[in-house]
Amino acid sequence: MKQGQFISEETLLKQIIHILMENLGPVETNRFLSLPAKKRIESVKRHRIWQSKLDKNKFFNDVFH
Repeated sequence: MKQGQFISEETLLKQIIHILMENLGPVETNRFLSLPAKKRIESVKRHRIWQSKLDKNKFFNDVFH
């Protein structure tokens, strides 16, 4: 397949499921496919959470030194 070329979703899913079954087996494949999707946090809220846990001095030292 050429770089930048997409395959159909059906083909993609078949290949992925085949790879999962081959490497994990049917039970773990089913378990993986049944995992609930994590809810996305809105970007500003996510950034504020990140900032609240940030050590400003360590961050500046990492970036500027």
